[in-house]
Amino acid sequence: MRFRILGPLRIAGGATVTATRDRTVLALLLLRFGRVVPVEDLIDAVWEDRPPATARAQLQTCVSRLRRRFTELGVPADLIHTDPAGYSIRADSTDLDVELFAERLDAARAAVTAGRLPQAQAYFRAALGLWRGAALSGVLSRSVRRRAQALDEQRLAALEECVDVELRLGRAADLVDELAEAVDRHPLRERLRGQAMLALSAVGRQADALALYREGRRIYAEELGIEPGAALQALHQRVLAGDLAFADPPRHADPPVRALPRAISDFTGRQETLTRLVKEIDEDRARVHLIDGMAGSGKTTLAVHLAVRLADRFPDAQLFIDLHGHSERRPLSPAAALATLLRQLGVPAARIPLDLDDRLSLWRTELAARRALVVLDNAASATQVAPLLPAGADCLVLVTSRRRLVGLDEGRPSSLPVLDTDEAVELLGRVAGADRVAAEPAAAGEVVRRCGHLPLAIRLAGARLVHRPRWRVADLAERLVTAADPLAELAAGQRSVGHAFALSYAQVSSPAQRVFRLLGLHPGVRFDNRLAAALADLSLRETQDLLDELVDAHLAEETEPGRYRLHDLIREYARTLLAEPGRAAERSAVIERLLDHHLHVAAAIAKTIEPAGTAGALRLPTPLRPDLVADTASDGRAWFDENRAVLTALVRLAEAEGFRQHCWQLARACWRSHLLGGHLDELIETHGVGLRAARQLGDDHATLVMLNYLASGYYRRAGFGEAIRLLETALDLPRRPDLRFEVSNLLSNLGISYAATGDVRRSLDLLAESATLARPGDGLGAVTNNLNNRAYVLIVGGRYAEALRTSRQHLLLARQVADPVQLANAVVHVGVIRARLGHVGPARRLLRAALYLKRQGGNRLGEGEVLNELGAVERAEGRPDSAATLHREALVAITEAGDRVGQCASRNLLARAILDQGDVSSALDLHRRVLADATRLGVRYEQARALDGMARCRRAADPAEARAYWARALALFRQVDAPEQHEVARLLAALD
Repeated sequence: MRFRILGPLRIAGGATVTATRDRTVLALLLLRFGRVVPVEDLIDAVWEDRPPATARAQLQTCVSRLRRRFTELGVPADLIHTDPAGYSIRADSTDLDVELFAERLDAARAAVTAGRLPQAQAYFRAALGLWRGAALSGVLSRSVRRRAQALDEQRLAALEECVDVELRLGRAADLVDELAEAVDRHPLRERLRGQAMLALSAVGRQADALALYREGRRIYAEELGIEPGAALQALHQRVLAGDLAFADPPRHADPPVRALPRAISDFTGRQETLTRLVKEIDEDRARVHLIDGMAGSGKTTLAVHLAVRLADRFPDAQLFIDLHGHSERRPLSPAAALATLLRQLGVPAARIPLDLDDRLSLWRTELAARRALVVLDNAASATQVAPLLPAGADCLVLVTSRRRLVGLDEGRPSSLPVLDTDEAVELLGRVAGADRVAAEPAAAGEVVRRCGHLPLAIRLAGARLVHRPRWRVADLAERLVTAADPLAELAAGQRSVGHAFALSYAQVSSPAQRVFRLLGLHPGVRFDNRLAAALADLSLRETQDLLDELVDAHLAEETEPGRYRLHDLIREYARTLLAEPGRAAERSAVIERLLDHHLHVAAAIAKTIEPAGTAGALRLPTPLRPDLVADTASDGRAWFDENRAVLTALVRLAEAEGFRQHCWQLARACWRSHLLGGHLDELIETHGVGLRAARQLGDDHATLVMLNYLASGYYRRAGFGEAIRLLETALDLPRRPDLRFEVSNLLSNLGISYAATGDVRRSLDLLAESATLARPGDGLGAVTNNLNNRAYVLIVGGRYAEALRTSRQHLLLARQVADPVQLANAVVHVGVIRARLGHVGPARRLLRAALYLKRQGGNRLGEGEVLNELGAVERAEGRPDSAATLHREALVAITEAGDRVGQCASRNLLARAILDQGDVSSALDLHRRVLADATRLGVRYEQARALDGMARCRRAADPAEARAYWARALALFRQVDAPEQHEVARLLAALD
């Protein structure tokens, strides 16, 4: 096939398109394969909310480049067809993997309908085998990502259908590991969890099936505040009853396989650890044992000795593979590791499938009925190891790693400490000679102490004594004590990590060495060529050549075209180089360039996702490298998601290094992304650091900005008291004329905070004061922000006629300034008011339009709020099932956004819908839990709504209890002057 989008975008078997915009255009054309994609849609995908005036001309250039790239790869350039309305790709359906996926999926489903299950299973696996990862991974356009996520959902649905077939065919044992991994990646997907429970029960692991259900129930309760669905609960009862337990038929045994390396003869110490591990394996029957520890602690040696001791218990196969997780080589992929392991089992190369899923299936089949021992040495991560774990109940896996593999669902960990003194001296004697070491016990003790009791270091020290027979042990001890670089004394040939790095470093050119040093200061694991160019202040072409040189010398790894990573230890070595005293000026300069690049990229993207009333709060000088900033900023909001941890670390670095202006400005530039993504810990941490920097600068403007946006984090967390305290602290600063905009913004946000506490009157007074500070020269952005907040407060206070006038004015101005954020807010408010006034048809249309706008802007909180309003409309129209579905979707979105009050609101509304469905018990339980959470947060309005709901649940069964609940609800509604107070008063009176 010519095009592949079920994974990273590939052409003609494996080639790529390097330019970001070209990849986006090609991705969207392939997603709409055979159809004309309008030019407007392509422009929206490439530039999102900020297309340049020359967008059409640049788009034509992108298409021309794509046609040239097609020609280079032997693909007909005329496959991209030009139409008056746009462009399309016209080719045979066999040219695109997603089309083949659909065809195979249709064939599989037809086979299921006809009752041909083995044929259906083959078609399903053939369809799933086309996938190489998340659809179009690496293409960051919002338009592309939305459509790619839909494809990912199709893959999950196909997997679930395939698993249903394979369970019916009695292949549960082959599915256990695959389903465990799928459930770990998608913990809220109930069907997958149920299938995993079925597979576990089918192979006799009822206890694990029940544990999987308990884990799911905990996740649903903690993240969504609801119980598992009826189907999963019913399956749980069947597992408890024991009517799902059966075992797969035994399989034939294969000839024995021996692939363990030779155990070293001077194995010393670890006897207690070795004995303990053997006992645990005998008594606990754990299938996976994880041996972790620091580099050089003897993990591989221990694992091999343990495997040799246990070899007789696993006569069918004893396998060993080095996964190269921490070596000069690139870590083995699961596919490559499986190929090696299958060859060790004697599988001919011709029988080893190319597809990863097919290799996994063959691997698990080969070991299903074998008593096998597998040593997975030098693992990089749980992700690397998980696919390699066999499904056979009689297999044992020993995994070694420098990292704790906490992401594995199973496995008994054993952290390997360094040797104690006696064991360390014994090892030194075994390497250098027992008599020689015994003759100088004090010196031997000093040598192993200087070696940190680390086996690798002791072996290297002993090797030096072996090759210098005239040295006393005390001579080596003295050298270790007095050497300026003790690591140089602990080396034997190439067996020194530091020396190996130094040799690689010395082999590259001086410009490449400089780039390598500078990259050591970047706090992230990964980086791209644009960042490297910014740090080195070189052209992108020059930087790319130097990065290629570093990759060739194994000082950097290219994870995909234009993207790189430094191994943890290599990065530490680079940092050491830059920390040398003579490089202080070089280090300071690169910190400034590092901060400047991230600050300006963050600010540029922030302008595209912030309301016009807030985007002007950050005023920056010209960036050091505007070309790289513009190119990087084209990645859009996905750049924030990828660099969130890096940005937080850079705010801390700016404070530590005295770059205070960069410190607070970088925190501010990241505010909207943190808020939209629900990353409130990062928001509060960075703005707290930024506030310290602003105060140290004595900058009133910066201090006002930091206090304002720090307050927003506490507000979103329902910390209304702390938000009010911060904002009122800000208002104590001198009100200079040049800070009118900032003070107006503060007053507006303070008004919203008071509204959240129920003080609507105080809120409206503050909003009115905020409006008086606006001036014509400030632009309409500040006015729209104030109108937005005022409309919200009027809705909260039930003053719908006034709120409608305000919202319509807000809508008009938002359209005038072309602010998509404020436009979405205004449409939401008008829709909400129309719903409150009983205008159901217009309300539904407006809210659906608002939902589209919120999703376009990536605002998960806003999306959840609109879904709740739509759910309320559905419930008012007598459709509780549809309402419950919408409220559940809203709860997921608001939970992801981190809004605790919104979660309470969603669960209250969901409970009302559940009550209308007739499930009184579940509704009452959910309201009670919301009441507890809302009480803890101090949110009186949601407490009142929970009590109101509890009264409705109990009024038929116990009117007295309902009366008590409504009395408490009425008191709270009156405290916050909520419009619901009138209906509750009427209901309470009806009971008397």
